[in-house]
Amino acid sequence: MNFALVGAFVLALGAALIAGVLWLAAGGASRTAFDLYLAIEDESVAGLNLNAPVKYNGVDVGKVRDISLDVANPERVRLVFAIQRGTPIKVDTVAVLKTQGLTGIAYFELAGGARDAATLVAKPPEELPQIRTKPSLSARLENVLGHVLTQLDNTSNNLNALLSDTNRAAFSHILADIATLSQTLAARQTTIDRAIVNAGRVMDNGAQASSQLGPVLAQVGRSADSIERLGAEAAKASTSAGQAVVGMGSDLRGLSTAIGSETLPELRGLMAELSVLSATLRRLSEQTERNPASLLTGASPVPNGPGETANGDAKP
Repeated sequence: MNFALVGAFVLALGAALIAGVLWLAAGGASRTAFDLYLAIEDESVAGLNLNAPVKYNGVDVGKVRDISLDVANPERVRLVFAIQRGTPIKVDTVAVLKTQGLTGIAYFELAGGARDAATLVAKPPEELPQIRTKPSLSARLENVLGHVLTQLDNTSNNLNALLSDTNRAAFSHILADIATLSQTLAARQTTIDRAIVNAGRVMDNGAQASSQLGPVLAQVGRSADSIERLGAEAAKASTSAGQAVVGMGSDLRGLSTAIGSETLPELRGLMAELSVLSATLRRLSEQTERNPASLLTGASPVPNGPGETANGDAKP
């Protein structure tokens, strides 16, 4: 029996078994093809490791193939995803960094991809199609908390400025003045109550007086109209009297020629009296037109002239 031949056969069989196991472990005939995609993250990817899962709406579709800093901008991280070929990666697909459960294992979740959206392709100068990223929940919470803390800090500074020593002293004086005012009002509560009651009575009386004032004003208006009509009638009477006097004067002149020199002096005296009467009526008419109420109240006294006293005597 050739022991060398048996040993070679055993070694060949072992190598074949090892190769088969490795082939089966790698997927064998059903090995899935992967496409590479680029993603640029603007936040820290602490907790994310190579071969971390990449999920699409919760379904595993790939792994994280590479993690590196962006040489042009160290604040960004370049990620390479190996995603199963045939996964619908569209131009509106976005990647979000998430953590799984309480263990804090980081992975990427893909979302989006409308049915009618175009398929994502590479754009120069990048060689791989680039998937857009969105801030993670922790990043959004950090931004919100940072903004809130900034606002709280500003509020605290404003309160400190408001409650300075000077303002506190001013507030103390204001509170002391308010206390003094309250005590004064409490001490004079009875007087204030009486004043409020009297004010109410005055308002009631004013309301009653205003309700009674309307008829009085209407009566005054009617009286003014009557006085105006009376003045107009007096003016007409004065005009008629003047015309009668003029006619009478003409008649008297003719009569004086007929009668002669014996009765002429008496007629002249009568004419003078009639002229005075005509002038008086004319003045009455003019005064009535200027102030119709003077027919009821009388003429107003003429003020003293320069050098006259209240008794009508000249000053010494």
